[in-house]
Amino acid sequence: MTTAPTHGRASEPAPRLVVAHADGSFFDHPSLEMLIWDGDRMRPPLRHELIPLPLGSDLFVLPGRVALGREPASRRVVAVPQGPDGEPVLPLSAFAAPAYVRLGHPAYETLPGAPDLSLYAYGPVGWLHGRLYTAAVRVDADQRQDPYRFDVDAIRQRVVQFKVRYPTNATVRHLEHCALGYHCRAAQNYFLGRHEAPLPAASTCNAACLGCISEQPDVNVKAAHKRLAIPANANDLIEVALGHLERVPNGVVSFGQGCEGEPLVQGPVLEAAIRGIRARTSVGVINLNSNASLPRVVARLADAGLDAIRISLNSARPLYYERYYRPTGYGLTDVLQSAREMRTRGRYVSLNYFVFPGVSDSRPEYEALSDLIEAGGVDLIQLRNLNIDPELYLRELGDGAVADPIGVLPWIHLLRQRFPHLRFGYFNPPRTRFGRPGPLPGAKLPVVIPQKSMRGKPSSREEARSGLI
Repeated sequence: MTTAPTHGRASEPAPRLVVAHADGSFFDHPSLEMLIWDGDRMRPPLRHELIPLPLGSDLFVLPGRVALGREPASRRVVAVPQGPDGEPVLPLSAFAAPAYVRLGHPAYETLPGAPDLSLYAYGPVGWLHGRLYTAAVRVDADQRQDPYRFDVDAIRQRVVQFKVRYPTNATVRHLEHCALGYHCRAAQNYFLGRHEAPLPAASTCNAACLGCISEQPDVNVKAAHKRLAIPANANDLIEVALGHLERVPNGVVSFGQGCEGEPLVQGPVLEAAIRGIRARTSVGVINLNSNASLPRVVARLADAGLDAIRISLNSARPLYYERYYRPTGYGLTDVLQSAREMRTRGRYVSLNYFVFPGVSDSRPEYEALSDLIEAGGVDLIQLRNLNIDPELYLRELGDGAVADPIGVLPWIHLLRQRFPHLRFGYFNPPRTRFGRPGPLPGAKLPVVIPQKSMRGKPSSREEARSGLI
């Protein structure tokens, strides 16, 4: 790795490196500056990339690794295996709160024999103005999962009420465990009667994703939670969906959750559930979160009344898509055809795009993703952090995955320029937000497009102020 030049005015203080003891206690280094790894090189964060660590973020100590900082005078990268007191220290990382996307990775060296990191998105951490900072951007103004909006006592009371109201509904029982055991915000919102309700349906999958959070048979990390053990039945799903849509204005119900497999493998159940819901009500949005592997099933669901699909995607390049998803019996061409099936029926198409700095913002990926957006008629990109050990991910993708990255913010800016109709966000939108994009949340940020050409355009260094999400 190489280091990038200093950015920002000399008069501005640079954020300091933060390190931690094994017990989780942390402190800022007295002299070294914070570095980030952008997937290609270690560098100081750009000033407009830094934000105060959002409320609701989590901090992680990275075992078997050594933090890296920068000596201000020499600009030399320095490894920090121990603190000023001589005690061993480890890198500290931030897992940003929902609706935020990281712009880089922590800077560290991995020691021989270090364990793989658990399935979280690891962002950099620094100390500035008396508080923790990270390199991230808020990509959705919707506050549906902001932590201050969740009262655990109120959720428990609602769970008791729902037990009385739905005494035999297995889907409700499953969502109780998700809400109270796993603290799933979507399940908690269901009991609180707002926003989007989950409709987990499938216990099996036709992919073996490297970063699957519900099943990990051959990666040396634990899944975040257990997968749904028994497939849902249509009547239970209909009951949950109708109860939610009838009491929640502009409500959304979604098949395909982190606690299940691929819902398309339960195609007949989903079709019966959608027809049952639409036979009783026309309000709200019925959404499918999916790998979009079975376009014929998608077409049937759309004909039955499915309003929207959110297609999960780590890369628009077939090689790197397959190395992450490890699909069985389908490929990226099937995914694109599913998007087309929805689009030709006038349905809403989103990408659940897993952002990984260095891969997502590479120039070849930008071109491939642009082609997919155009061919699939994509309306919205939901920018989500890819929850995985960075080195594990790059090791599995192999050579070529990181290729001339331009930075996450410039990458978003280029997509917005190329596709003015395209929306960006983090959550499945209600029907009232299906229209063309308006002003997006976030401060006006300076975006520097690196000095290289795109699709044969003349090389230029462009600075733009844009209301980036």
